[in-house]
Amino acid sequence: METKTARVERTIREWMGSGKLAPGAKLPSERALVEELGIGRTALRQVLARLVAEGVLEVRNRSSYRVPAPDGEQTHGGATTSGELEPWLIHGSRPVYNNRWVKLELVDVEPPSVPRFEHHVVRLQHVAITAVLDDRDRVLMLWRYRFVPDRWGWELPGGIVDTGEDASTCARREVEEETGWRPANLEHVVTYQPMVGMVDSPHEIFVGTGAEHVGDPTDVEEAGRVEWVPLADIPDLMAGGQLMGSGTLVALLHVLATRRGAATTSA
Repeated sequence: METKTARVERTIREWMGSGKLAPGAKLPSERALVEELGIGRTALRQVLARLVAEGVLEVRNRSSYRVPAPDGEQTHGGATTSGELEPWLIHGSRPVYNNRWVKLELVDVEPPSVPRFEHHVVRLQHVAITAVLDDRDRVLMLWRYRFVPDRWGWELPGGIVDTGEDASTCARREVEEETGWRPANLEHVVTYQPMVGMVDSPHEIFVGTGAEHVGDPTDVEEAGRVEWVPLADIPDLMAGGQLMGSGTLVALLHVLATRRGAATTSA
């Protein structure tokens, strides 16, 4: 059953999609929204804060909500950002659950023009994932079972960066442990957060080349089946839902986009 806040968020998004709230338009006052949408002011402010955090709305002078407009943005190297938004204030946090693998916190936050509230934050491990390529346009992958989604699929080798370990060292180690291949060269391409609204888990993506086979995988539980998969097959595997994990998707999308860009430049 849809919650009241989810219904209100959906309604505001529908107003924007239908043109009722055009780019640059100012939202009605909180009092008007409370009456029209049938929601309490505190719950409404939480909805508005989420939309601001996602960039769907912008707030000015801590009270006026607007739909972002192109002429209200500043351009920096091809990207756009609003210069008038304020960050959330963080007043502290308290642990709810904590072990080696996962930490759950309640963080005391105060978004602009919204009363303070506690936001759940899940803190996971720092991980490194590597797409190892050969000179035949193939990528080194693992076919393995994941019990959480209860399915088999293709993944790139990767794992947790140990305390005090460099991410690139972890990337090399995980490739060798899980596949039996050792990349000669590694290039770091991006660090990203897979669920930035609630989960803190830095993911470091590497691309490796010049791999040498040094033996069988030593991490048998992680390995599954090791294969060199043609890059030409990746779009179909992606469309068929056979690629598992955001790190695998981000790394392979980077590889495909880079190669397509190089081919276009060459042409």
